[in-house]
Amino acid sequence: MPYGYYYWFDPTYILVIIGAILCGIASWKVRSTYAKYSSVGNNKGITGAEAARTILESQGIYDVEVVHIRGELTDNYNPSTKVLSLSDSTFASSSVAAVGVAAHECGHAVQHHKGYAPIAMRNAILPFANLGSTLSWVLIIVGAIMFRSNTGHLLINIGIIAFSAVVLFQLVTLPVEFNASSRALKILRQIGMFDEAELSMTRKVLGAAAMTYVASAASSILQLLRLVLLFGGRRDD
Repeated sequence: MPYGYYYWFDPTYILVIIGAILCGIASWKVRSTYAKYSSVGNNKGITGAEAARTILESQGIYDVEVVHIRGELTDNYNPSTKVLSLSDSTFASSSVAAVGVAAHECGHAVQHHKGYAPIAMRNAILPFANLGSTLSWVLIIVGAIMFRSNTGHLLINIGIIAFSAVVLFQLVTLPVEFNASSRALKILRQIGMFDEAELSMTRKVLGAAAMTYVASAASSILQLLRLVLLFGGRRDD
């Protein structure tokens, strides 16, 4: 049986619980912070969509389409299609939070436009991370069922390696997200879209959002550590 696993009690579950708590706190923080500043209108009365188009043009980017998508905080930028998608809570809203989120997504478009190395690395890792997130647990579960065989051990090891691609993707994502927020704040100041008070509020919104990525990465690292503890010291007796 896997190391440290006795009578159906797995002490490594504490790592999963810690990760879940971290993600829960980060999720609560970003939603509460966004809710607070989504009720504060910006001084210029500009919407998230208008802000995005203005920011992109200010950076010499004219080939990125700004579109509306359903959902809340589902905003994203797709470098392969050059489409910047803004959610219901961002597209037509003139709140400080909405413009801040739109500016952050523009930050990703600027990264792509200027050839920012970490975002290129993240995009290169993405297919492997997607494959790893799909196959890793299947391989690990099947391997655990066949644990006493060499095939089982091999499947578990491949599964752990596949899951490692997910962790690597999340680690590379961190500098990409922090840099996008930094670019957003800098551009908002440069073009005079926000004053210092609005920039301070935007910094809090984007800072809370960034912590969700930190928490997600930490949770995945803890999960990977759990897998190594469970199966790395396996015993065949």
